[in-house]
Amino acid sequence: MAFGFLTADAIARSLGIQGEDQRRVSAALVYQLQKISLSGHCCVPEEQLVDAVEKVIKVNRNIVWDVLKHDMSEGVLEQETIGDTVLVYPDYLYWAEKGTAKRLLMLQDKANILKVQSPEQKVQDWENSAGITLADQQRQAVEAVLTHGIFVLTGGPGTGKTTVIRGMIDILEQLGLEILLGAPTGRAAKRLSEATGRKASTVHRLLEAQGSDDMDSFFGRCEDEPLEADVIILDEVSMMDITLMSHFLKAVPEGSHVILVGDVDQLPAVGPGAVLKDILRSQVIPQIRLTEVFRQSEASSIVVNAHAINAGRMPAWSNEAGSDFIFLEINDAEAAEAKVVDICLYYARQMGQAALDNVQVLSPMHRGSCGVEALNQKLQETLNPFQGSENELKTITRLFRLGDKVMQNKNNYEKGVFNGDIGYICDLEPGKLTVKFGQDFEVEYEKGDFRELQLAYCMTVHKSQGSEYPIIILPLVPGHHIMLQRNLLYTAVTRAKERVIIVGSKNALYTAVSNDKTRKRYTLLAERLGHKL
Repeated sequence: MAFGFLTADAIARSLGIQGEDQRRVSAALVYQLQKISLSGHCCVPEEQLVDAVEKVIKVNRNIVWDVLKHDMSEGVLEQETIGDTVLVYPDYLYWAEKGTAKRLLMLQDKANILKVQSPEQKVQDWENSAGITLADQQRQAVEAVLTHGIFVLTGGPGTGKTTVIRGMIDILEQLGLEILLGAPTGRAAKRLSEATGRKASTVHRLLEAQGSDDMDSFFGRCEDEPLEADVIILDEVSMMDITLMSHFLKAVPEGSHVILVGDVDQLPAVGPGAVLKDILRSQVIPQIRLTEVFRQSEASSIVVNAHAINAGRMPAWSNEAGSDFIFLEINDAEAAEAKVVDICLYYARQMGQAALDNVQVLSPMHRGSCGVEALNQKLQETLNPFQGSENELKTITRLFRLGDKVMQNKNNYEKGVFNGDIGYICDLEPGKLTVKFGQDFEVEYEKGDFRELQLAYCMTVHKSQGSEYPIIILPLVPGHHIMLQRNLLYTAVTRAKERVIIVGSKNALYTAVSNDKTRKRYTLLAERLGHKL
């Protein structure tokens, strides 16, 4: 059984380990760096680390400084100096970041030269055969993959990324190249497959992931057993953290081309790092950002409003029947919560079971009124009420019912299900349940596995990344103020294909639009790529 630091520390103190013992301080440094990584950082200024450890274990800061310097000199912790600042890394994130930079630069340098005399003519020929006229930026992007080993394509909704990807794939296939398509989540991979008409897999499945869901995960594909492809296209790269990107790049064979696609204005990865943002910031890897919006001609308020939000402007809405962008002003959080449930019930009556696939509630936060936990409980009671004890399974913290919409909340390589995968409970027995993911894939869960599942009638905006749903319902209330940021609102709105319904206060909406202060992440990937360290 593994113990967290605080539990282990309490046990150690009861056994007589002194408060200033070097082993205790060293463990506290590692513990604090792990906490920092959960906030998205790869490293942290040494002063901040010492402050945090001093508060946690109540030890004189001079002693903490001495242990920190010792651990860095012994290689227990890694460090980089930029300007006058020393940044401290946990070992695994240091090598992941360093390895990512090294592999990107190597792959860019070693990519096989494609035998194309005139990339411009090749793209023009594709346009003629496909009956498509690309915009200048789109054309430049398709031409770029014929001349660069690594290429990054970014852009918001309606800017034609999918058209560009199709053009890239068609032309690269004409050259006889083997292409792999991937994305960080199953839902993102499914979207990529539907958009291109080709098979797409999660990055974990491409890498033949095995083992546990932490830093000692094992991947069947690596430097010794690389992927078998001439070109690899990854979509939704903004969701990839530094450790997954490091594992992926290790598995890319020398000579292959890599195309990274994503929307840099969305929320960053849940894990440590800001990979896509840092690659773009470095200006070292060839890149094109698509800015021209094509879907405005379809009068999509969703696309127009997404770009307005991204520019710091309030969205425009209409509450008339048929509107695709609706704002229902309800200032009381509990009343807003009840309204969200009423809307979901309305769609359930209109669509039946299909409403669970087509309508997704998102929330900025887990707890509180209009939070994920409260809404999931109320939506379960409303959309899947009690129908007899034989149709439900209770644990201390969870209640599951037959037919519930659920989400896997951690990677389970043994079962072949990954963080963010969504399914429905299709069978219940005492101490066991079965979840159906997709049409033909069923997974059994026993009592010890139940903690890997959570209800998914409502999910956080972070968890929705890489997905699209016809209808998105988003409560925004003052109690969400900690999480009200522009990139969160932008990410939520861009999950909708047909309709956005925001329920809440205008003040909360205004706060989200106005707040462009994204939380700084301490990373040095861009500096490594630019040889600034």
